Amino acid sequence: MTFEILESEGIENYAEVSQFIKNVKEYGCKIAIDDFGSGYSNFAHILDLDVDYLKIDASLIKNLDTDKNSQMVVETIVGFAKKLGIKTIAEFVHSKEVFDKVVEMGIDYSQGYYISEPKPNIS
Repeated sequence: MTFEILESEGIENYAEVSQFIKNVKEYGCKIAIDDFGSGYSNFAHILDLDVDYLKIDASLIKNLDTDKNSQMVVETIVGFAKKLGIKTIAEFVHSKEVFDKVVEMGIDYSQGYYISEPKPNIS
């Protein structure tokens, strides 16, 4: 099971979040930080939280094939994550061009309409 924590300035008690992560990891769970790169991304907090995945925000991915500024930011995130052994996930991969750039940049996983549209959970 993977728990997703929304990356935002709203995480006010990092000690509490860190303890939650430690507790669920004891059961073999993984932790993903969602929407990383939006708002007030804090690389220092990622070091403290022992996360498994960084989900790179759609705002950085949607024009990755054409936007040089997004490419620079994503390169920084991917390099940082790789050095820490954290897997990366590109959100909002909506075209072959964006998917090809995601692969070229070494992002580990992709999600978005180019891969598959969302499907209902059928039990």
